[in-house]
Amino acid sequence: MPLTSTARAHGRTRSPLLLLVLVASLEAQEPRARTRTRTPTLILTGGKVFTADSARPWAEAIAIRGERIVAVGTTAEVSALAGHSTQRIDLGGRVVVPGFNDSHVHMGCGGITGADVATGAGPTSDPPWQQVADSLAASVKRAVPGTWISAVISSSVLQDTGARRTALDRIAPQHPVLLSSWTGHGTIFNSAALRLLGINDTAADPLGGRFEREPSTHRLTGLAEEYAQFNAARERCSLAPESTHVRALQAHGQLLLRLGITSVQDMASHHDPALTLRIFKAAALPQRVRIIAWPGTTVGGRLVGGWDDARAALRTRPDTTGRVVVSGVKYVLDGTPVERLAVQRAAYTDRPGWFGRLNFPPDTIRVMLGEARARDQQPMFHAVGDSTVAVVLTMMEQTGGAAIWRPRRVRIEHGDGLARDLRARARRLGVVVVQNPSHFALAGLAERFGAGVHADYQPVRSLLTEGIPLAIGSDGPLSPFVNILLATTDANNPNESLTREQAVVAYTRGSAYAEFAERQKGVLAAGMLADLAVLSQDIFSVQAGALPATTSVLTLVGGRIVYDDMRKSASLR
Repeated sequence: MPLTSTARAHGRTRSPLLLLVLVASLEAQEPRARTRTRTPTLILTGGKVFTADSARPWAEAIAIRGERIVAVGTTAEVSALAGHSTQRIDLGGRVVVPGFNDSHVHMGCGGITGADVATGAGPTSDPPWQQVADSLAASVKRAVPGTWISAVISSSVLQDTGARRTALDRIAPQHPVLLSSWTGHGTIFNSAALRLLGINDTAADPLGGRFEREPSTHRLTGLAEEYAQFNAARERCSLAPESTHVRALQAHGQLLLRLGITSVQDMASHHDPALTLRIFKAAALPQRVRIIAWPGTTVGGRLVGGWDDARAALRTRPDTTGRVVVSGVKYVLDGTPVERLAVQRAAYTDRPGWFGRLNFPPDTIRVMLGEARARDQQPMFHAVGDSTVAVVLTMMEQTGGAAIWRPRRVRIEHGDGLARDLRARARRLGVVVVQNPSHFALAGLAERFGAGVHADYQPVRSLLTEGIPLAIGSDGPLSPFVNILLATTDANNPNESLTREQAVVAYTRGSAYAEFAERQKGVLAAGMLADLAVLSQDIFSVQAGALPATTSVLTLVGGRIVYDDMRKSASLR
């Protein structure tokens, strides 16, 4: 069920779409009703349960049999269902939520040894090149020659022509170095790194990407943008043994459990398709994992076929957990306003005459849509600038419109530029927006766009009001509680702030809708998968500043306890 406004979420209005969902829900009740008569294997009582279910948003207790919920209600109602063999957990008044579903995460690559240089770069801070250079020089003195040195940078370094390959070679002649923009849309390499990655000065720009070159000699400066950078990052990840990637994924999975994250939708940019599938199957993560295809590119085109092979391989030989799927396909159509690469309809205020840069021409986006339809895959587009969003909507309208695309739930990742005049088109086409609250902390947007554009940028609450489905993913800090804080205290546009209930629904039910899984998870109701998190504090009532300290003390996936930190504070009997 798509996430709409707060009023709709609590059943105070009855839109045609909501009535349709309610009818479908009633039709599904018959098999659910049968499950209620069976003795639960586990009950959780005495809690404050936020169900994310518009029919019954709050409850006290949950009964589970096997992997599914069989009842949600008061402590008395659920306790009456227990049998002699039922395990009972007293929640002690704790808050329970559906397991968080991170709808836009980058699981990354593990195993690249080296030194990570702390620069302090991020959405709200932008250290200058000289400060970064000093930190690099200090790290070089400590690092063994030949090991990688990496640092995160912000816009001032990325755009400083003095912070390029030549300068990095002087600082670190014997170490491969990369400086990565915290946005993920720009990396600067030194000569040693380029050599290890097999990139020489004659390298041609891949489709959708660009290598910066010195004007007179055409020598690479070391700056790679978009698909040139994505391809290089994939090559770097391939340098590590498979086993190290598996261990890194497993460690990542355990961290997610402590945060109450029971599902992830991974933007699989770091490995080739076959390797991606192998390491996720080998890792056997406790979470439900959706691997989203991220085709690389070459000078000649896009590498789609490998992902077709991965999907076929998973159908032939499923993973042992049954929790891994490969579906959807994502393309990055522009950058972000940090690098002034998001494509805007009006020129950047702080760079007159510059509108950003589209990675692929509109005709290629049309082909991408056609391929996704032919392969029966959900298309997803990183589209940040309002011009980029407008191009996507136009291509959808020209390739069948709502009749074709509404059932396929085309996703716009980020959708910062889904401006007021574009929203009716997006709603009609059934577009789903996946937003990332860490982007709301970005400083300097008013200087980039001017006050008029900035006031309409990064809509969230407005999307709900206008009936556009919304999901939340991290694409940055993994903690749902940090992201809930940012979503509910939007520093850039306070009027777009969500309530905490809306944010949790977007992170659970909304994310499930974004992957066609809303009939299975995202809501705590009879018949749904028992994926849930018991939280260390009441995220609906604590002070905003206390939200980031929240953890899960008990995480269940499919009715199975996969993380337990309740210790003596919970009564198990």
